[in-house]
Amino acid sequence: MKYIDEFQDPELARRLLDDIHATATRPWALMEVCGGQTHTIIRHGIDQLLPDEVELIHGPGCPVCVTPLEVIDKALEIAARPGVIFCSFGDMLRVPGTDRDLFRVRSEGGDVRVVYSPLDALKIAQQNPDREVVFFGIGFETTAPPNAMTVYQARKLGIRNFSLLVSHVRVPPAIEAIMTSPSCRVQAFLAAGHVCSVMGTAEYPALAERFQVPIVVTGFEPLDILEGIRRTVRQLERGEHTVENAYPRAVRAEGNPAAQAMLADVFEVTDRSWRGIGVIPASGWRLSERYREYDAEHRFSVENITTREPAACRSGEVLQGLIKPHECEAFGTTCTPRTPLGATMVSSEGACAAYYLYRRLGTTPTPQEASPVA
Repeated sequence: MKYIDEFQDPELARRLLDDIHATATRPWALMEVCGGQTHTIIRHGIDQLLPDEVELIHGPGCPVCVTPLEVIDKALEIAARPGVIFCSFGDMLRVPGTDRDLFRVRSEGGDVRVVYSPLDALKIAQQNPDREVVFFGIGFETTAPPNAMTVYQARKLGIRNFSLLVSHVRVPPAIEAIMTSPSCRVQAFLAAGHVCSVMGTAEYPALAERFQVPIVVTGFEPLDILEGIRRTVRQLERGEHTVENAYPRAVRAEGNPAAQAMLADVFEVTDRSWRGIGVIPASGWRLSERYREYDAEHRFSVENITTREPAACRSGEVLQGLIKPHECEAFGTTCTPRTPLGATMVSSEGACAAYYLYRRLGTTPTPQEASPVA
């Protein structure tokens, strides 16, 4: 566990922790939505520095992890076809499908390439006019605008051999699904700052009011996380349930209007399946009718996909916050980053990967280790 002296500003960290310890008088369960926040929490041992009354529940905020198995299998099918150049960010290559992953497809002769931007894939399409180039477009509201812009550019430039395999999801419907689940224990949310930097905060007040939960927009540095927790606990103790922006250096209430306009033009809202969770109404995007010719699923007519999740993998329960990663019997034994059973062990934002990487194997810290002023 990282000690508090390793924080960027240890004195401020101590003050924030002291305030949290002094404020929390009852048990509270907070969910951080974003997988990047989960990694910060586990890497720096923030959850172990908090008072016993405050529990952090890891939410389904890892875009790789929630990409449904059916879409992964469709990606594998398309990538294996002759004449296709399949482009993806690197963290998708080891995500297991039903019986293989993209690394396996590449080893079997498929032209699978790692790119750092969807525009890289568009450039590859320009350079290879006799090949079909597909970009695997996944993620939350954060990555959707550049993917939308790439499709817009492809249409504008008349590039016809480019398409997008879309698996974009939206955070507010996921919060609603979590709160309406019979097994829900969540009493407040740390909302993802980068999502709100694009979409703003307009969708959150109705959720906070409907479910009587505080929602605090939070950044990703350790001090950001502590400040988000501090504000959330204060609201809970006071019986309040409002939306607060604890990340004003990056988030404005209105978000990014230009990015929102691009999303509205290229995409349309649709129901979307989340891996380990199921279908959430109006929780995703697909290409709108105007851009449907750039939809890889439509272009390649991928059908008759039969999926099969590993029986031993409990990543769905991890994504719903029902268990911690080390509570899965396969964690660290039959499921490791080299031999993953589920995407949560592969992704750079996956909760299982965080627990494995930072050796959070279920041990309980001693009081001396957990003390915020040690």
